[in-house]
Amino acid sequence: MQLSELLCRECSTRTLQAGSKKRALELVSEMIANHLDALTQAEIFDSLIGRERLGSTGMGHGVAIPHGRVKGIARAIGAFVRLEQAVDFDAIDRQPVDLLFFLLVPEHYTDEHLQILSTLAEMFSDEPFCATLRAAADDASLYRLIVDWQPASSALQ
Repeated sequence: MQLSELLCRECSTRTLQAGSKKRALELVSEMIANHLDALTQAEIFDSLIGRERLGSTGMGHGVAIPHGRVKGIARAIGAFVRLEQAVDFDAIDRQPVDLLFFLLVPEHYTDEHLQILSTLAEMFSDEPFCATLRAAADDASLYRLIVDWQPASSALQ
């Protein structure tokens, strides 16, 4: 799956203000629900917070990939936000998080879910790329950076 097929353009922003992990999950759940008729804000939030209760999705270096399985969608949906101020996300390195990629997948996704998470983990492990995301001037630039990103393995082909 291409990132352009996954990422909701209207759900990519660099201006979100959230004072906590829970508030970030609430705000993005609402943002996604406003652009996705199939799910409510509560369904999205419940899925994301349920996954966070199993263990933080904060992967370190200021990045988190909150994700969850939901009924009622046929394909994976992504949203990306850059918080104006980093928040505590219980990340593995105990550093606050400012880059968040939210992923919702249909309940039947198994291998696809893991493949997408692997791609996102590779993307956000690239520290120069993350610095570029943090410096993006506007929402359109942020969206374009993510959908144009290519894994290092594809550069060798």
